Formats: sequence, structure tokens, C-alpha cells
Amino acid sequence: MGRSSKDKRDIYYRLAKEEGWRARSAFKLLQLDEEFNLFKGVSRAVDLCAAPGSWSQVLSRKLRLVKYKCEEVKIVAVDLQAMAPLPGVTQIQGDITKISTAQEIIRHFEGQSADLVVCDGAPDVTGLHDVDEYIQAQLLLAALNITTHVLKPGGNFVAKIFRGKDVTLLYSQLKIFFSSVTCAKPRSSRNSSIEAFVVCQNYSPPEGYVPNMSNPLLDHSYNVDFNQLEGPNRIIVPFLACGDLSAFDSDRTYPLQLDSSKEYQYLPPTQPPIRPPYQQACQLRKNNLLAKEDSPSGALDDSLSALDLNTSPDTNMVTPGTSN
Repeated sequence: MGRSSKDKRDIYYRLAKEEGWRARSAFKLLQLDEEFNLFKGVSRAVDLCAAPGSWSQVLSRKLRLVKYKCEEVKIVAVDLQAMAPLPGVTQIQGDITKISTAQEIIRHFEGQSADLVVCDGAPDVTGLHDVDEYIQAQLLLAALNITTHVLKPGGNFVAKIFRGKDVTLLYSQLKIFFSSVTCAKPRSSRNSSIEAFVVCQNYSPPEGYVPNMSNPLLDHSYNVDFNQLEGPNRIIVPFLACGDLSAFDSDRTYPLQLDSSKEYQYLPPTQPPIRPPYQQACQLRKNNLLAKEDSPSGALDDSLSALDLNTSPDTNMVTPGTSN
């Protein structure tokens, strides 16, 4: 099946095919490099969530451009899915939330740390922006977790982010580890997309920080004792859902009688409205004098005149028979 007419009109889609890139996203990393000079002095790079491999292509072409440096350059691509081979790129089919994946990356670098880590991973979007932003944030934090294991001090980290109302929390998390954090939007990224990229430069973790993979949001492992963490490790505060599953669900409807041993009893509000604007309408409804949908427009006025209501001469406000 051919691509849609929208894709055919997309200049970056056409250019990617003409220049041999696996996806149009290659131009995003190229434009980020033009702005931030990401590839300068890089000889060891990691591409997380790499499939189908366009960013690994960029790393391979740019870092191995100088022929005499080809042997010195090492690039590792990590993804759960397998992808077609690329020259000069070592592929790891693994999970970025596992410590074993970080250890395998370091093994390919012969015990040395990476100069650059990039991540263009994104979930299959649902169209529900709040859900998509949350999942993308968790993917970004997973990429940050493994980056702390493999990136050298002074290295750079680039990852996709969905801009939303809670991105400042992610910024503050990243600022703990990097002296400079910038949110960038390449020209090749569509304006209609909420995606952007965080460019984190000069990796400088807090003194005494020990990288760890303990994140209950990602692997549903809740047996980590966060109280045992010491020093800078306690700066990263885990997200905790307060209340267990036996608590009431705020989105559910419950019967009035919650306790079978006690009969439901209506309790008036602690502070009722002093003069609610709907007071007159409530009085009309009580006397079955509200106009019907098929009644003429003057029915409400007739109902008001027919109803014997006391009014205050000073305020001209309706005063019901009972006190407020």
C-alpha cells in the first residue's frame, strides 16, 4: 500500500528517501547537532529505542566520516525489536529498564563509558494526550536511568519529550544530573506534534550518587525500600499512590447506604448558600409551576404571578416561607 498524500507532500519524508535515511526522524538529530554541536569529540555513542535505526544511521555516518577514526568509533543501538544491520553499529536486543542491558553496553565499550546517549523512543500514541504524555515521561525516565549507568561525566544526553502541563517536573529531574537542560524543537518536527527534544549537556551527577534501576512505575516492583537510600539517591523522589485498593474510587458511583448496619440519613450542608440564584426556581419546581418545553414563552411569567411569594421591599429578593 502506498503512502498517503500527506506523506508525499512532506518534504522531509521525500528527502529521507532520496538520501537513504530509514525514517524522516534522521533530520531531527541532524538539526539538533547543527544547533548544539552534539557530535564533537564523540567516539562512543548509544542509541536507545533505536528501531528502525534512523538515528543510528546518523551516528554511523557522522562519527565514522573521518576514515582514520572508524576503528576508534563505537556505536551501540538498543531496542526490544530487531532491526536491519548498519555499518559500524553494534545492536543489542534488550530492555532499557534492566541493569543487564547497561552492563552489556559497557562491555561493548570495553569497560569505558559513553560520550553521548540519544533516545528517540515513543509509545504508540492513543490520542489521549494526558495518557500519552505520562507514558512518554516514564520512557524518558527509563532512558535517564540507564544513561546514569553508561554516560561519562561531561557527556550529553538527548531524548524525546511530549510537552504538557507537567514537563517542569521532568526538567527539574534532569537538572539534578546535567548542568544545562534545553527543550528544542527541530524544524523537521511537525508543528502539529506535541513532541520536542530535551538536550542535556555536561553530565554531572550529585556527589555520592549511585546509579540504580529501582523504579516501581516501570516494572511494577514495589518491594524496593526507598528509606534505605542514602545521600543524593534520595533526591529522586518516587511517585507514590496514597491509599490502597480498598479505598473509595473517586470516579465510581456508590449506593447511599454504605454501611448495611446503619440506615442512610440525610445531613444538611455545613454551610448552605445564603441567597442562591436558583432559590426562585426551586420554589417554582416545588409547586410544579416550572414552564414545560412545549409551553408558550409567557408561561413562566404567568407561573410567577400565580405563585404567592413574599418579597423584601429593600432588596426585592424572594424570601421563602422558611428561613435560610
